[in-house]
Amino acid sequence: MLLSEIIIERIKKEGPLSFRDFMEIALYYPELGYYNSAQNKIGADGDFYTSANLTAAFGAMIAHQIEEMWQNLEKKPFKIVEYGAGTGLMCHDILDYLRNNIPLYEDLTYCIIEKSARMQEIQKKHLHEKVNWYNTIKDIPEINGCVLSNELIDNFSVHQVIMEEQLKEVFVDYKEDFTEILKPAKKELIDYLTALNVKLPEGFRTEINLEALSWIKEVSQSLQKGYVITIDYGSLSSELYNNRRSCGTLLCYYKHKKNDNPYQFIGQQDITTHINFSAISHWGSQFGMDCCGIVDQAQFLLSLGIKEYQNSTLNNNPNNLALAMQESLINYRLLIDMGIKFKVLIQQKGIPEYLLSGLKFSNSSKTVFS
Repeated sequence: MLLSEIIIERIKKEGPLSFRDFMEIALYYPELGYYNSAQNKIGADGDFYTSANLTAAFGAMIAHQIEEMWQNLEKKPFKIVEYGAGTGLMCHDILDYLRNNIPLYEDLTYCIIEKSARMQEIQKKHLHEKVNWYNTIKDIPEINGCVLSNELIDNFSVHQVIMEEQLKEVFVDYKEDFTEILKPAKKELIDYLTALNVKLPEGFRTEINLEALSWIKEVSQSLQKGYVITIDYGSLSSELYNNRRSCGTLLCYYKHKKNDNPYQFIGQQDITTHINFSAISHWGSQFGMDCCGIVDQAQFLLSLGIKEYQNSTLNNNPNNLALAMQESLINYRLLIDMGIKFKVLIQQKGIPEYLLSGLKFSNSSKTVFS
């Protein structure tokens, strides 16, 4: 049975689904949802690239920032907790870099939170030491270190809303084809916008990611002392609710091509939305975390010395001309294309405030997130 048929049967039986429930089924239904299916999703044969797929230098720079965090935590035993590690490439590159720091590496534990059994199998093929797998962060004891997510929150299932005479939520119905209907928005969606001091103009359509709030609450409650690094594409409230975003940010990816129709290729295409970094920062502070700052991915990587790292790699390689051409193409995507679209937010808990190297160009003023 096709996933679209399963959704249609559910709508006929239970009535229209909230868009959030539709998206959850499309992405995560057992065996048939996009992220639980057997199809390849990442890389040339998949639907999208991640920064870690482009170059090992990406993971190395995150590792370099983690070294500094370890120093700020008085060089005590350190845990890295990575959510949704994909193929495991970033974990591999981080560990490869940190292996040269013997005191850190000896007292390091790397925890991957991965619910997909298939992705765990892929990860375990090239992650052979220091790594343990978990279904939830609540199963990991005494986290002193760094919680890391790279392109995680953009795939949380979201509610879609439209401002009419009052805030309305988008529901999915089926009448010979999938159609959308509107119902009055529930209180928690209205409260979300109120907490961020957001007033939508009439006709404005956008997404509300309540799962992101549950996620940051769970992370902050589990982290005893240390940092949270969130890397994703998104913006602050001031950008997300600008008039030019009046149709929302939802996009679908199918074989490296973008579209804005989530009702086609159901279970075969990725569905994503831009995340609201203002919301992550605001609710993080509500749950006991301080905002260190936010920067573009390009600024983050350049501040940590990615150019110098790449140059040293080139100097140690006899085929450095071909490698230099390859790095030039990679850097266009990593530092210019993805580097501007992606943001890096760092939050901390239980430690004095230090200026982290990766946030050298950050405006960490709390007013940025208002």
